[in-house]
Amino acid sequence: MSFALRTDANPAELVVEYTADPLALMARLSGSGLFDDYVVYERPGAWTFAGGLLGEVVLDADRVRVHWPDRPPVTRTWTEGRPADALRETFADVPLPVWNAYGWIAFEFAASPPRGRLAHLIVPRVEVRAEDGRARITGVDAHEAEQVAKLLLAEADAPAAGTPAPVDVRVGGGPYRAQVADAVAEIKAGRYQKVIVSRRLDIAYPVDMVSTFVQGRRANTPARSFLLDMGGFQATGFSPEVLVSVDAAGHVMTQPLAGTRAFGLGGDADARGRHDLETDPKEIYEHAVSVRTSQDELYRVCDPASVQVTGFMTVKERGSVQHLGSTVSGVLAPGRTSWDALEALFPGVTASGIPKPEAIDAITRLDEHRGLYSGAVLTVSHDGALDAALVLRALYNRDGHAWLRAGAGIVDASTPDREYEETCEKLTSIAPHVVPLP
Repeated sequence: MSFALRTDANPAELVVEYTADPLALMARLSGSGLFDDYVVYERPGAWTFAGGLLGEVVLDADRVRVHWPDRPPVTRTWTEGRPADALRETFADVPLPVWNAYGWIAFEFAASPPRGRLAHLIVPRVEVRAEDGRARITGVDAHEAEQVAKLLLAEADAPAAGTPAPVDVRVGGGPYRAQVADAVAEIKAGRYQKVIVSRRLDIAYPVDMVSTFVQGRRANTPARSFLLDMGGFQATGFSPEVLVSVDAAGHVMTQPLAGTRAFGLGGDADARGRHDLETDPKEIYEHAVSVRTSQDELYRVCDPASVQVTGFMTVKERGSVQHLGSTVSGVLAPGRTSWDALEALFPGVTASGIPKPEAIDAITRLDEHRGLYSGAVLTVSHDGALDAALVLRALYNRDGHAWLRAGAGIVDASTPDREYEETCEKLTSIAPHVVPLP
């Protein structure tokens, strides 16, 4: 393995050329202990590590706490407007000409009224962007950037250690089946058309988040992956779905998935599952209404003539499951921003339901507090670009207590047994790869 280190004109900007697996680079940075807070975010062909706090925004249901460089921390209350407005106004005041922020948004960001911790984002001191064999390190401190470069040069090819202890996903069936039956009864009573109800699976042992990230990523084919440690809360996941992606020119894209069958069982079994997925009226209906909802949401913020659907009902293979997927895109209308697009599409229709307000209300009654599950991990930039992954197929950890969570889309044709089986299929994307702390 060979590396080359080049120092650019900016003393806090370095380039490391590598031939290692970028997953190993991200794991080494995350496990280094150099940063108390960090986010790893993977997009196709590109990985980003964001470490340390240069700026921070913490949004709760009644207040927002903000800390920017060279300014004292400020906490202010907000009781009017929407959570997206609070984030929009906060980031409009960043005292930096160029910045990128990384973090997460909770499902309850969309609740009425919103509850608990809604969002946590950081502007990092150091960013490492790894793509096409080159890792570009940027930071506000040259010494810190050099520390990161030396770490990559010395240890980038060292694999993360840890042997998984698979988690049994076939527990909690009785209560979840009862949840599904309640949801089906409400749908048949005309209260809404579709809702996603979920179940939490607690893990009995402390977990190694970095090793689980490595093991799980090697076994999955996500649309996005992430690993984060922010304020003592850790999560890692392999998102099957892009909630929203907006580029600096205002092009918007979302990729709703709905309809699920197991995958990875072998050629014949996978083919049968695919055929069943593509011909099952319940799955086709569930997907079609999700796509139509995404279209309607983009019509609210995009030039209507620009909204289109491509790759309709294409089968997407995501680790232990396969889904029906489509891409819905558009161009932001004049005066609209990426925050508008995020607000229009959040939470993902495939993790909430139809109509969304009624489904969200049902979830607050049928589910316990979700937090990051079915929320989003995102990055947002000074130029208006934004990319957000729907948080599913994830492991969560706080104060030494770890858990998994998965749900299923309930419509009037749903049966409790099949929906419980679907949660087991989804949990299997990560449950076999959970690594205990040594």
